[in-house]
Amino acid sequence: MQAVLKYPKIAVIRPQGSLNAANALEFERDLTTALAQDGMSILVADLADVESLDSAGLMALVSALKLAGTLGRSFRLCSVSPSIRIIFEMTQLDRVFEIWEWECEAELADRNL
Repeated sequence: MQAVLKYPKIAVIRPQGSLNAANALEFERDLTTALAQDGMSILVADLADVESLDSAGLMALVSALKLAGTLGRSFRLCSVSPSIRIIFEMTQLDRVFEIWEWECEAELADRNL
């Protein structure tokens, strides 16, 4: 369902297709596993390949954000398409999540993160 790229202290998870009730639990489990890794301080969800997002997918992201806060880690989103971003805006979660506008992999490489 998704690829996980690792940089020093940063993990990037790339879900693909739909994040919905059919796969939200698996996605949340993947996010939780990534956040629980030793030595990891930032988890980035690269949503470039996400075509649709329902409430279950959104709740998986919210759960990961809460867990990150509990663990003292950071959880961010990047490459959010306009059709997905509107969901965050309508739910006002764009005020809760840190959303990077740029393409994750290229920017992380450029910043040597």
